[in-house]
Parts: sequence; structure tokens; C-alpha cells
Amino acid sequence: MGQKKDLTGSERSKIVRYLAEGCSSLKIAKLLKRDHRTIKRFIQNSQQGRKKRVDKPRRKITAHELRKVKRAAAKMPLATSLAIFQSCNITGVPKSTRCAILRDMAKVRKAERRPPLNKTHKLKRQDWAKKYLKTDFSKVLWTDEMRVSLDGPDGWARGWIGKGQRAPVRLRRQQGGGGVLVWAGIIKDELVGPFRVEDGVKLNSQSYCQFLEDTFFKLWYRKKSASFKKNMIFMQDNAPSHASKYSTAWLARKGIKEEKLMTWPPCSPDLNPIENLWSIIKCEIYKEGKQYTSLNSVWEAVVAAARNVDGEQIKTLTESMDGRLLSVLAKKGGSIGR
Repeated sequence: MGQKKDLTGSERSKIVRYLAEGCSSLKIAKLLKRDHRTIKRFIQNSQQGRKKRVDKPRRKITAHELRKVKRAAAKMPLATSLAIFQSCNITGVPKSTRCAILRDMAKVRKAERRPPLNKTHKLKRQDWAKKYLKTDFSKVLWTDEMRVSLDGPDGWARGWIGKGQRAPVRLRRQQGGGGVLVWAGIIKDELVGPFRVEDGVKLNSQSYCQFLEDTFFKLWYRKKSASFKKNMIFMQDNAPSHASKYSTAWLARKGIKEEKLMTWPPCSPDLNPIENLWSIIKCEIYKEGKQYTSLNSVWEAVVAAARNVDGEQIKTLTESMDGRLLSVLAKKGGSIGR
């Protein structure tokens, strides 16, 4: 009969049951074929109950050290609490205390994502802003594509969980379980689309133009008046399928050419207001960490979320362009972080 091996959960339950039936510790040891000392030790520990936790005295932080921590946190963005305190030569402080101190002077945040802008990019952004500074942006159709996956971004699957509750199970699938490519446009207070790119289709110049023909031109543009078509300015970014000679020539045959086709500066998603629309839709379809089981279900969620975006929200986005242009000029072509 082994003494060192720990009692299993089943054995502990049996000991409690045998004790309730009036069995002695010696008899229980024989029934379970375990060492008598092991059984006695378990019974004694159970009768004594758990020992109260004795909190160790925490290391006190002086006002001088607190000022050093504050300066280090400002100089070391995104650093861990340990790295910040080590840079101040402050040791022996547990993580819970470090975080409590930092919470009074800082916040846990992710790094902001911005396009990589070199000198040439900034100059082109400034030239673009100057060129369109006097444009009536209510006549501009802002377009873009967005890919939505079944699982959504991992960072959006976090939230508060009540004490005693377990976090819900979340599927982990390769590349988010697959996704759907969506195209849409906004002009003034109107949403154009969204339209779904057929599954498995890679958007090159030919497929992009065919997609516009089957969706945008056939379902929306042809219904507009001649005066509307004459004044509308079509905006698209510099994706290869958009800016190719084939696509440019094809759009020209549709009457979208020269001043009716907006030139677009490189690395400038922050200047396109439809990017903010994508954020609104994604927040809605992935709220509370929601996942989807099929491509059709996530597409239906996109359509439903788009319907809930009212004209005032879209108008707010399109009317923000004057402010964006002024911000670009004020920052000398730098990112405006919208």
C-alpha cells in the first residue's frame, strides 16, 4: 500500500461516505487499500479546514518613486509594468501592485495602426488635398471593398464575465473560418449596396469591371438621372484591379473619366470616409464576440447591419471630407488617424 501517492477525487469522496457510515480510519484504509497514515492525514486536514491566507506586507512606493514611474510610463509606450518598474530600479513590487499604480496614471491600449507614409506619399497627399479643396463632396461616390470572416477579429472577442460564470466557448478556425468580400459606396446620405463578390472570385481588372457592371451599374447607376451622372465623381483607391489601364479604359467607356474619376493619393485609407462605415458594420456584426457558421449567414448579417445605418450617419461621414483635407494640409501630408 503506497503512502506517497495522493488520494484521487473518487477516493476522497469514498472516505467521506465511509466516515458518515461510522467506519474507522483503519477500516477505511483497508477498504481502499491505502496506507492508514494517508487516510488519517486527510481526515485531520478536513477537520481543521483551510488555513486563512496571510497577506504579506506590500512594498511601499514613495512619492519620488511614483514620479519616476510616471515619467517612465510616458517615455515607454506599450511597455509592460515590469519593464517600467525595472527602468526605475524599483524591485520587489508584485504585479497586482504595479498594475494598480499604473492604472491611476495610464491605460492599457493597443498601438494605433497607420499607413506607412514616406516623404513622397506626404507630398502627394498634400497635392491631392489642394486639388480637391473646393470640391462639392456631396457629388462624390466613395467606394471600397471589405472582407468579413466568420469569426471576426480576435481582439473583439473580449468582454466582462460575471463572477462564477464561465467564458463562452469560441471556435478557432484557420483564417477566421473563411470570409466574404463586400463592395459598397456612399454618396451624400445614400448607401450604394452592399454587393457581394462571388465566392472564389479573385478581383483582377477583368473580374472587377465585370462585377461593377453586374452590380453597381446595372442595379444603381443606370437608374440615376442624366444630370446626376454628369456631376457624379467616382472615387476608388489604388488597388491594382482599380488603377490598371484596363479598368481605367473600361470606366472611361462608361463615361467615368478625367475629372469624373477622382485621383487618389497612395497609402490613404484614413481619407476615405467609407472606412468608417466598415467600422460601424463590423462593430454591429461582431458585437459580443459573435461568430458565424456559414458564409451566407455572415453576409446576411452584413446586409442587416447596413440597413440599420441611417442617412444621417452616412451624411456625417461624407460631410467630414472638408475637415479631413484641412487636417492633411495642417499635418503636411501626415496621417490624420480617422
